[in-house]
Amino acid sequence: MHSIQAYLAAAKADKSNVRKVIIGNEAADLDSMASSLAYGYLLNTQNGEDVLPVMPIARADFKLRTEAVYVFEEAGIILDDVVFFDEVDFEALMSGGTELILVDHNKFSPALEKYSANVSAILDHHNDEGLYQEASPRIIELVGSTATLVAMEFDRADVAVEKDVAILLAGTILLDTVNLDPAAGRVTESDILVAEKILPLCPLPGEDFFANIQREKFSVAGLSTNDLLRKDYKEFQFETVRCGIGSALLPVSQWQDMDNNLMAGFASYAVTNELGVLLSMNAYTNPDFNRDLVIYCVDKEGHDQLLEYLHGSGLELSVIEYPQAQEGEGCISFHCQGNLAISRKKLQPLLADFYTK
Repeated sequence: MHSIQAYLAAAKADKSNVRKVIIGNEAADLDSMASSLAYGYLLNTQNGEDVLPVMPIARADFKLRTEAVYVFEEAGIILDDVVFFDEVDFEALMSGGTELILVDHNKFSPALEKYSANVSAILDHHNDEGLYQEASPRIIELVGSTATLVAMEFDRADVAVEKDVAILLAGTILLDTVNLDPAAGRVTESDILVAEKILPLCPLPGEDFFANIQREKFSVAGLSTNDLLRKDYKEFQFETVRCGIGSALLPVSQWQDMDNNLMAGFASYAVTNELGVLLSMNAYTNPDFNRDLVIYCVDKEGHDQLLEYLHGSGLELSVIEYPQAQEGEGCISFHCQGNLAISRKKLQPLLADFYTK
């Protein structure tokens, strides 16, 4: 294939006969989607493999990933040639021994756990859950972005990174590492080395490219509380507690101005998704990088126990007052998070420890 676009068009045209499927995590953030496309293209270019990247969201939800919309457009990706989860019979795809390649996660969400036996390879930057030990390759490294690992695989395979792939990967790395800023606690030496190599292939200087992506990512115009929660969402099963964690990109104070009954919105989302706990980790710049945390539980006792645990877990939480009446079932609270290094990726194992005591 001469371009990633040609690869995607061919993969979609032959999707019923595919023998390998690449899928990112259920949040379907830019890292998951861009890494899936780029890694599938690499495998096809390197080995001629029939690999189909499947975006783990419905096509209609892609518009919520405003930063991905921008980066895909910059890379010249034609969305008609990208396959979304609601456009395939995943059960049929997995029949007959079809292999699954996981990118940007190394443990399935509960909804896809039944396909664990199909996992044949992993490329991820989260904590190693110790699963799928027979996967090959099984690359799990705590770098800032899975896109960094994908770029390193291009280098290892001696396959040139062309402009379109460079835009996908570099844009993702800049976003995931907050423009390679050590103060954000995400960037590693590997991220920096990869970025230095592929950023010159992009049409914009790194600073301008990051500023554009950041602007698009933080655009919340016209989004409801339900949209903000599902825009970048992951779900975890901790013993008997199902926990959802959203990643909203605005201050809690702005969210309160947009919706004067956040309790009702969180309660409705929790009911729809059968959650006992629903958190939102809000990240934004104003003008410096900041984090807020919203904690919702279906009962006050569970909320208070979780909050007490988080107070002792290094998040450095301080209360944000909520001026409107809190109407709805459950208990909700709002907090500034002083420890900016604790992201959702780092909070998940803390929650796992709490709920498996």
